[in-house]
Amino acid sequence: MFRAVSPSHTFLGLPLLQLLLLLVQAVGRGLGRASPAGGPLEDVVIERYHIPRICPREVQMGDFVRYHYNGTFEDGKKFDSSYDRSTLVAIVVGVGRLITGMDRGLMGMCVNERRRLIVPPHLGYGSIGVAGLIPPDATLYFDVVLLDVWNKADTVQVSTLLHPAHCPRTVQDSDFVRYHYNGTLLDGTAFDTSYSRGGTYDTYVGSGWLIKGMDQGLLGMCPGERRKIIIPPFLAYGEKGYGTVIPPQASLVFHVLLIDVHNPKDTVQLETLELPPGCVRRAVAGDFMRYHYNGSLMDGTLFDSSYSRNHTYNTYVGQGYIIPGMDQGLQGACMGERRRITIPPHLAYGENGTGDKIPGSAVLIFDVHVIDFHNPGDPVEIKILSPPQETCNETAKPGDFVRYHYNCSLLDGTKLFSSHDYGNPQEATLGANKVIEGLDKGLQGMCVGERRQLVVPPHLAHGESGARGVPGSAVLLFAVELVSREEGLPTGYLFVWHEDPPANLFEGLDLNKDGEVPLEEFSTFIKAQVSEGKGRLMPGQDPEKTIADMFQNQDRNQDGKITVEELKLKSDEDQERVHEEL
Repeated sequence: MFRAVSPSHTFLGLPLLQLLLLLVQAVGRGLGRASPAGGPLEDVVIERYHIPRICPREVQMGDFVRYHYNGTFEDGKKFDSSYDRSTLVAIVVGVGRLITGMDRGLMGMCVNERRRLIVPPHLGYGSIGVAGLIPPDATLYFDVVLLDVWNKADTVQVSTLLHPAHCPRTVQDSDFVRYHYNGTLLDGTAFDTSYSRGGTYDTYVGSGWLIKGMDQGLLGMCPGERRKIIIPPFLAYGEKGYGTVIPPQASLVFHVLLIDVHNPKDTVQLETLELPPGCVRRAVAGDFMRYHYNGSLMDGTLFDSSYSRNHTYNTYVGQGYIIPGMDQGLQGACMGERRRITIPPHLAYGENGTGDKIPGSAVLIFDVHVIDFHNPGDPVEIKILSPPQETCNETAKPGDFVRYHYNCSLLDGTKLFSSHDYGNPQEATLGANKVIEGLDKGLQGMCVGERRQLVVPPHLAHGESGARGVPGSAVLLFAVELVSREEGLPTGYLFVWHEDPPANLFEGLDLNKDGEVPLEEFSTFIKAQVSEGKGRLMPGQDPEKTIADMFQNQDRNQDGKITVEELKLKSDEDQERVHEEL
């Protein structure tokens, strides 16, 4: 209603010069409503009957404002209302485009403030009035609510409401961002929200895809940050507005939560969180790795965790079994290392995402703990912890019977087994497939009293399936100490002579010279040879059982005694077998 020239309202159609003359005449006459002292009003009377609690700015001369109003006379009769037209007044104040009383009455007003203005005639339409609408010398009453205020000198106003503790990067021009927002007008009227659509708003920044004010307001923002961004109309939708929800010349307020940001040129970002001492080897393409991880989006939303399954993730590295970013991010890691791997979407699940937990164009963050890794061609790694205290002339070899203590654990320190728990050393014949291959190899070449550390890859341990208490594909760490070593026997032998056997072995066995050798005589003879150092039994077995097995082998007809025809040395039997095969 209060534009100086408005063809849509006849009562505002007076020429500016004529209107000014009328106002001057009205002022000269001093016409108007009586002041509280009884005389006519000299200025606008302002009643602020609703003042908002927060008032970030007040109307000043030259500001552009949008407001609603009802206009009445002293008797309450309405002469005009913006509500009836469903159109806000949008105009610059303090530059002569409104009646003087309205210009003055709006000064200092806050958005959402409500005022009652009493405008005397000389500050309204004077002694002329507006034909058919406002009589001469009329005092005007306005109920006004201010909905918007801005100035051409305004810039985008940014307020940080929440700043994350960790900010790996900030938004720059040409970045791709995903964010949630609530959009309102300056008076709080909501016009749009991403939350109602169940997904973020995804777009490029600084590439003309957004209104200019939002392009500016997002710059420098961290993932997880919350901002309030106030955008003046000329950096938003300007004079045209947008559809039915954003009126012309409207300032916009966005409450924004940045979910993530990346650039199409980004590569995988690595951050070492914990590096164990003594890293002698780093993972390379082709290694098989076991690791734990927590996977989250950039705003901290957890989408997956190996810990929840109580099982490591096991895979080859650099072979295309996992997303490209993880393939890259795991290479160069040490056993036991903890690292954070940030993967842009083009090296993860791209524009489409996957499942219902990883949205399209999502940056992924993995906090990884590398448990172990190996290569299918890895040998046993041997490190001597302490040499024997005495001079060592002979070392353990295949066929030897050894006793050793050991502690076995995973590479992350998880204890699995220990011979100390049983109070006795472990016993084994090397090369007899009695222990895992890697441990067998690691014990060979040891001196009695020597201590070693053995790193055994899974293909030389319990393989992909693991064993009771041992996870599949686990690298094992042994600390071993060789307690004793005894010469072993050739394969298939239970007893060997240290020198040539007696010329007439049967006569030696037949102690009572009755032509038959029962078990008692056989046992007595063999024990005598061992005690005299003439021969030795297979180590690591009960001597009684070994002797009983030897006797049973010679008792061909199983009648409980050995005759001269039955008795044969194993060397002779082997020679006969070779002859038969030939």
